[in-house]
Amino acid sequence: MKTNKIVYYVSTGLLTLLLIFSAGMYFFNYEEVSEMFINFGYPTYLIYPYAVLKLLGLIALWNPNFKVLKEWAYAAFFFAFILAFFAHYMIGDGEHISALVAMVLLIISYIFNKKITKLDD
Repeated sequence: MKTNKIVYYVSTGLLTLLLIFSAGMYFFNYEEVSEMFINFGYPTYLIYPYAVLKLLGLIALWNPNFKVLKEWAYAAFFFAFILAFFAHYMIGDGEHISALVAMVLLIISYIFNKKITKLDD
């Protein structure tokens, strides 16, 4: 159904923009992200690998040939967003809302991906 595809592409597109912005911050605003990681109690050496993994996860989400990898990417993003929500909430920086928005977009994308792939099978 056309509506399912529209909802899937809009939600996945918005999620993609959010994650590209996030990865961009990790690459181009390292000092600010480094301070945030230190406040979380996370090691700063994770910043660049995490940014790369976000981009690789997006490639998996958008490639229809990566069915199993796409499932793993959805799962990884799910856990990453839960952890991000609580990490931001615990330090009180107000950024937990972004993680919540990302989670909602991820869930919508996942549900509608299932609907449109079921129709294609």
